[in-house]
Amino acid sequence: FSLQDLKFMGVICVLSTDRTPGNAEANQAESSEFMPNADDKKTPRFTDFEGKTSFGMSVFNLGNAIMGSGILGLAYAMANTGIVLFIILLTAVAGLSLYSIHLLLKSSGVVGIRAYEQLGFRAFGTPGKMAAGIAITLQNIGAMSSYLYIVKYEFPLVIQAFLKVDNPSGEWYLNGNYLVVIVSCSVILPLALMKQLGYLGYTSGFSLSCMVFFLIAAAYTVPILAFAFVCHPEVLPIYTELRNPTKTKMQHISNISIGVMYIMYLLAALFGYLTFIDKVEAELLHTYSRIDPYDTLILCVRLAVLTAVTLTVPIVLFPVRRAIQQLFFPNKTFWWPRHIAIAVTLLTLINLLVIFAPNILGIFGVIGATSAPCLIFIFPAVFYIRIVPEEEEPMRSAPKILAACFAFLGVLFMVMSISFIIIDWTSGTSKGSSGH
Repeated sequence: FSLQDLKFMGVICVLSTDRTPGNAEANQAESSEFMPNADDKKTPRFTDFEGKTSFGMSVFNLGNAIMGSGILGLAYAMANTGIVLFIILLTAVAGLSLYSIHLLLKSSGVVGIRAYEQLGFRAFGTPGKMAAGIAITLQNIGAMSSYLYIVKYEFPLVIQAFLKVDNPSGEWYLNGNYLVVIVSCSVILPLALMKQLGYLGYTSGFSLSCMVFFLIAAAYTVPILAFAFVCHPEVLPIYTELRNPTKTKMQHISNISIGVMYIMYLLAALFGYLTFIDKVEAELLHTYSRIDPYDTLILCVRLAVLTAVTLTVPIVLFPVRRAIQQLFFPNKTFWWPRHIAIAVTLLTLINLLVIFAPNILGIFGVIGATSAPCLIFIFPAVFYIRIVPEEEEPMRSAPKILAACFAFLGVLFMVMSISFIIIDWTSGTSKGSSGH
């Protein structure tokens, strides 16, 4: 044998006999990453989690995440844009959201990572990780706060209408502050303490069924078209827990979820708009309640909305907890006390904001106007440009140029959103809405 042959045989022997736990883990980590030109039909192996959640449960969870916060405004948007322009805008936003998810999944597949924060780290180091984690945390805390604001202000009115109480005299069960704490402790917290996001598939399915009932009876929508399909902080956690994950499979889940919500949004906006035409209000439930606050069907619809809103909070909480763990406990294994403590702390903070700082929604509006474009447009695009190797896609290739344009579009959306908020504040017409 030549010296070169002996060296080659020595390397093979070392690789085949090196079975120490540390090296085995390192070898697994190396082999588990996607190769740039890997066949997508081959089941990828990730190091972060072995998923067990079914395709259907993943669709339910992502659909529940898409439903969003700051609800009941698409009919109002249609009243301002007209039916044709509304359909064009809604279709464009749905397409942009699907493209954004495609960028996330492509970047995730190249490096074998399914954590938004870790993609930021691979793209830009610690600043990228911090930016992604902070954006997810602020965006989702704002979304959860707006959910609980709805519970705080709608739940007492629903109870009052059911009990036919015309003049409340300070009953505790008609106090929104008490009710939001009760709902948080009895419903949201137990669901938020689940170890895996996949377990919430059943409650997500029920939440979506509540909104289907709402759609049939009245019309359920979300207000800001540009952010109507925000689900990006939840995409990678759902991908993490997906059974036999592939990029194509997760893209199919995204397509189905966004497609279903697109139909629901369109029909809800259309029904609400055609019912009231120019009299539709920014929050559609107020329009219905103004006509007949004690109508049984309307009360059931409002209760369905409250149920859906409540069951969506745990879905939104999971990415925040994951972001906090990625930022402060990146190398720690799962530990129940930490898992529980983060959930309790987050819910306590949000309840305090909802109860004692009702004007904070204006601040969350600004936060949403900056964090949402980052999570939907800017981060997926710039991560994609940085992570996908130039050997596979040069910087001047069509996919990367398109991604750069997508990031620029996100900057435009951010500037427009902040400008509209400032105009509302200065003109005194701000409604204090927040959400995605």
